[in-house]
Amino acid sequence: MELFLQKYGTDVTGTLSGFDRLVFRGSLRRLVYQEGMMGFLYAAKVLLKDFARYVLSVTSQLKKASLTKTAEKSRTVKYLPSSQVDKEDEARAIAKNDGITEGLICVLTSVEPCQSFEIHRNRESKRLELVPRLRKCLHLYHYYIHPLFGFMNARIQTWFPLSIQVCINGREWLSRQMDAAGMNYERRGNCFTWIEDPARAQELMNTQLRTSWSTVLKDISRILNPIHDEMFKDFPVDYYWSVHQSEWASDIMFRNTEALARIYPLLIRHAITTFSSPDVMRFLGGKTTREGNIHQAFTGDVVSDLKTRPEGVRIKHRVNKNSIKLYDKEGSVLRPETTINDPKGIKVYRPKEGESSGQLDWRPMRKGVADLYRRAKVSEQANERYLDALAAVADTTPLKTLTQSLCQPITWKGKRVRAINVYSPDDAKLLHVISRGEFTINGFRNQDIRRLLHPETDTSSAKNNRRLSAAVTRKLRLLRAHGLIKRITRTHRYQLTERGRTTTTALIAASNADANSLMKMAA
Repeated sequence: MELFLQKYGTDVTGTLSGFDRLVFRGSLRRLVYQEGMMGFLYAAKVLLKDFARYVLSVTSQLKKASLTKTAEKSRTVKYLPSSQVDKEDEARAIAKNDGITEGLICVLTSVEPCQSFEIHRNRESKRLELVPRLRKCLHLYHYYIHPLFGFMNARIQTWFPLSIQVCINGREWLSRQMDAAGMNYERRGNCFTWIEDPARAQELMNTQLRTSWSTVLKDISRILNPIHDEMFKDFPVDYYWSVHQSEWASDIMFRNTEALARIYPLLIRHAITTFSSPDVMRFLGGKTTREGNIHQAFTGDVVSDLKTRPEGVRIKHRVNKNSIKLYDKEGSVLRPETTINDPKGIKVYRPKEGESSGQLDWRPMRKGVADLYRRAKVSEQANERYLDALAAVADTTPLKTLTQSLCQPITWKGKRVRAINVYSPDDAKLLHVISRGEFTINGFRNQDIRRLLHPETDTSSAKNNRRLSAAVTRKLRLLRAHGLIKRITRTHRYQLTERGRTTTTALIAASNADANSLMKMAA
């Protein structure tokens, strides 16, 4: 984001990065599987022939306990005949009509699909069996104006395994924080168009990352099911919390709509015309072939689309469940936003699962709340690099000025380093490779560059691998000396610097432009 602010800072009143929408899932992991549920029934002394009667009794007790506060406060309980009804709109309308500004707003009930169990009579073994099934059951949606999170909702499934979902919004949360701090701001919908002290607001939003999620979410789960401890007194079990969906938004607040309107079409045009499907896939961590194409075995969706909505124009790049998008909100707020629904392919520096004091290493990111901090940092870096890459396209600095110093030998760490010839096939290919989208989040290693520069080489030969590794090491040293890449601390990975990002983006844009366009720009 720094590069973008250097260019347009005079038109910007402030920035704000943090969570937008957060969806948590709570699972009683010991009950999710058939063996675990059987263990619970054994502890509760429930025979399989009595399973249906028992679970209906538990559902009735849960519903009664969950609605106790609703009755005490005379709040609305409303059954929705269709699960497609917009529940948030319903809850907000009830809050407005009933004048509710704090605490429980209402409970909305709806029959929806769920993963549960049923009894199956095995004809061959002539025995009853407990089997998992996709079924439908009643779900209870509690809507609150929470003292910490503001407007939020939490849902519990009334059939075993009693799964929970909790939805909060980081901007809603921040507004409560700023109110408590006595700060002035202007809010429209789900964004802030002006904040009295943006730096202080960012400090408040950063505190959200230090939340003890297990404790907070446990408290919410006990509101949904007040009899949880009694229900599981003979079979102690508690919820495992995971992040089902996270949206991380980096807002740039412009002074007025005219300032953003001047540059936004240029950013959108470059984003929709520059990123091909392989680019989008690499940017969001997907795998491609050595030639940079999509694997034939890939059956998912890779989409870049431009959509005009009532609130503005947005572009979205999506690979299956993850995406990054850019849009203008309320006319004067530029928002890049990274959404992570599936963290596979993203790395986190942590010990092995179950070995809290074990050796640290870069391992796959988990969905659990333990890796939420890393998820936030990865999302923030993706937003910043995406934004700076787009800002570099609008750079009016002549290409000659950007590349002039690269074309001259320099001294680095006491040794002479050759110039980079941006017009030679070898150096140009190297610059294209290091700017590939899949390296945006986790960076690249020697072997990554080796594979892309020399895809035809026999990798089974140790001699060839050593020779190519040494050659790539010299190339990485060249790039570091000219300030185009930097090493990631405590790893063997590298990332583009701001200068590297600006230069490579400009060179790639120039190489993709036609002669007429270049002549017009030169004129």
